[in-house]
Amino acid sequence: MIDLDGTLIHTAPEIARAANAMLAGLSMPTLNTKLIENYIGEGATVLIKRCLTGNLDDEPEGDLLASAQRLFFDYYAQIVAESKPYPHVKEALQAIKQTGVKMACITNKPDAFTMPLLEKSGLLPYFDLVVAGDKLQNKKPEPDQIFYACEKFNVLVNESLLIGDSKTDITAARNAGCLIFAVPYGYNQGYSIGIGTVDAIINHLHESVDLITT
Repeated sequence: MIDLDGTLIHTAPEIARAANAMLAGLSMPTLNTKLIENYIGEGATVLIKRCLTGNLDDEPEGDLLASAQRLFFDYYAQIVAESKPYPHVKEALQAIKQTGVKMACITNKPDAFTMPLLEKSGLLPYFDLVVAGDKLQNKKPEPDQIFYACEKFNVLVNESLLIGDSKTDITAARNAGCLIFAVPYGYNQGYSIGIGTVDAIINHLHESVDLITT
């Protein structure tokens, strides 16, 4: 199971463009791209709340949030497929697929954004299953998406692996009881990933192949 944003595809530039278009539409100050990148990881609604309030946990007023969501979703839908995979991701997915394992993309991104992005980037054919953020009642860091994928593949959870880039992925894996590998280049709200919190840190997806097959 592999995360999408910050693991497979560098989506932050387009997310930041959509977020700032949203803020401009609300006559609010726009934000630095790097700051918006630090808000990525727990789904679009959480990102929007953080952009509106300027911090990780505050709740905006309900009508403001509803207006912001409409603006963000409308703009992001126009540019979502412009995001590009990280270098050599396709080759890494091909190498993983050749090991014979089943692969799922597990993301908090809504399905309406996930599928066009995977299709346009050419990554969709590598996955046997895609579990987007609105597929189930709960998304990462809850373990539901992991359980769902394991059930579909008829695989024991403790014999499965999630590869991600953030504490959201780490928490989801630990809540589920599966292995977790982390890449250090993605979106983790400005924090580095400690080696003691994961089963392996891999600098590139290619490094997972030897670990999967041993």
